[in-house]
Amino acid sequence: MLRRYALGFSSVGRQFSTMGSTTPVEDAIRAKITAALNPLTLEIYNDSHLHSHHKAMQGSTSKETHFRLVITSDAFKSKMQPARHRMIYALLRDEMAQEGGIHALQLRTLTPEEEARQAKKKEEDAAAKEAAKAAKTAAANENA
Repeated sequence: MLRRYALGFSSVGRQFSTMGSTTPVEDAIRAKITAALNPLTLEIYNDSHLHSHHKAMQGSTSKETHFRLVITSDAFKSKMQPARHRMIYALLRDEMAQEGGIHALQLRTLTPEEEARQAKKKEEDAAAKEAAKAAKTAAANENA
């Protein structure tokens, strides 16, 4: 079950069929990763617009060449990052080989435990930052 989608790039109601879609590569990515990995989290960001001016993209009419994926899945347990990335590359082999397909793929692959640890660390960092800000404000008020 997917928990969240990247805002602005995905639609919960989007069909997995790529027939007539304006985002066939993104749809294929979503369908293949969902079917193979049953991710808890799947975020797909189409960053193609950020790279359209690059020399390698000159003459390309595709608007789906550069993607950033965040995937959380139990399928990544006991696998190092390179093995996880190889899993994704194997799933998306056809999309990477086709003309106008995926040119660049940035991957962030996590297990549910890694995602929970990162979320906890982020919360702790935010709390520490807020405490430091409060201490600085209190010190400034004492000196005033």
